[in-house]
Amino acid sequence: MPPSDNIGLTLSASGTPILTERGSGAASRNVSGKRISQALCAAAAAVGDCTVLALAGIGLQVLFIASGEPGPSLALPVAAALIAMTAAHWLGLYAHAALRSPLRNLPRLLAAWTFAMGVPLLVETHGSVALPTSTFPLWFVAGGFCLVNFRLGLAAALDVWARQGRLERRVAIYGSGPTCQALIEALEADRTADARVCGIFDDRSGGRAGPVAGYPILGGGRELAAFARQASIDLVIIAVPISAEERLLQLLDQLSALPIDIRVAGNASRLRLRPRAYSWLGNIPLIDLSDKPLTDWDVFVKGAFDRIMALLALMVLAPLMSLIAVAVKLDSRGPVLFRQQRLGFNNQLIEILKFRSMHSAQCDADASRLVTKGDPRVTRLGAFLRRTSLDELPQLINVLRGDLSLVGPRPHALLAKAADHLYQDAVDGYFARHKVKPGITGWAQINGWRGETDTQEKIRKRVEYDIYYIENWSLLFDISILLKTPMALLKTDNAY
Repeated sequence: MPPSDNIGLTLSASGTPILTERGSGAASRNVSGKRISQALCAAAAAVGDCTVLALAGIGLQVLFIASGEPGPSLALPVAAALIAMTAAHWLGLYAHAALRSPLRNLPRLLAAWTFAMGVPLLVETHGSVALPTSTFPLWFVAGGFCLVNFRLGLAAALDVWARQGRLERRVAIYGSGPTCQALIEALEADRTADARVCGIFDDRSGGRAGPVAGYPILGGGRELAAFARQASIDLVIIAVPISAEERLLQLLDQLSALPIDIRVAGNASRLRLRPRAYSWLGNIPLIDLSDKPLTDWDVFVKGAFDRIMALLALMVLAPLMSLIAVAVKLDSRGPVLFRQQRLGFNNQLIEILKFRSMHSAQCDADASRLVTKGDPRVTRLGAFLRRTSLDELPQLINVLRGDLSLVGPRPHALLAKAADHLYQDAVDGYFARHKVKPGITGWAQINGWRGETDTQEKIRKRVEYDIYYIENWSLLFDISILLKTPMALLKTDNAY
């Protein structure tokens, strides 16, 4: 990690902080634009594992066929590769620390591959496929060799990217006393931590006093919450005594809406716990307080599922969407699609697409006025589209672009209100629903909390269901919600 006096913070034209590392010459490195997320590393490892294992089996099949002997079918190498990937996930082998140290995790890696080999062995035992005795040891050795060498190559690439600063986790520290000083020194000395301190914050520092270990104090808890969102902070480390309960509770409340990990520095307490009780940033012990809702692996799985299913849905629904587009054009003047800015993941603005359901001259881009039953702004066709939610189909394009998920809290318009109160004023902790990507459908919607929010109770219930979804997410939960959505759309009492 570079020394603190080489770190700079500048603002882009949009006001977003950009971290830079200043060198000895005129050249400087823009860390912000070149970062590689740990989720992407996990995805690359999973895809790579599957690919090399499947290719090893397929290559063996080609050799056996060329020699005139029966070899494993194409389906078996693919199935074994997918099972090996799943087993590797169960064993924690897609965690960033495991990817950086393949030799230390070699026994678990080979255990995952050994477990996966049980599938072709089971198939052969039941006699459904005749395989020569020499197939299994050759297949196991070839697959293991490819897998280990792929992981070693990936670790080497990660080491190079780490030295370039592209794998750094952006860290903000709360606290400015001796604990903070010791923490910064440990981070700067530990090259395995892959962490970049982006700012120090403390409500008891008298504003922007400081600096601490060369870092200025940028404000208190409120400033930390705003900074963490704008600068895409990955981790907040609290460097105040763990006995300071009131300060911790106040800070956690201020950070509760952010999709970040929150830890207490291990040296902030005189308690010395067992190593397994800590999480680790390199060799630095941390005590977990709060985790982001989706881990790197979860982000990969949910993102892959979203894009694959959205692409399939667009292919199947293309004729219907074409008919709706023609009908919208014939029903009233104006564009076929309605574009609206809404708040998405981490309170970032996104532009969602819908089939236009209102007269173009009366479209309310900010949703400052709720649509009510019999609203004259809604076209004849638009009333049907809104009632059946067919106007939402273009949002499958948003899913492919990465703005939306198939399942998640519904994104709300900027000025949407419940009983003349903005949503964020009507519900405490409203922005916590933005800790994951918003979705086309969601847990609240299939439970009847869709449509008009003419009372504060309706938006409170919607947020309550959204928070439950975030805290209990799983891929099976997403699939369950998707399967229940068509039936939920038949209930149109509140949709107009």
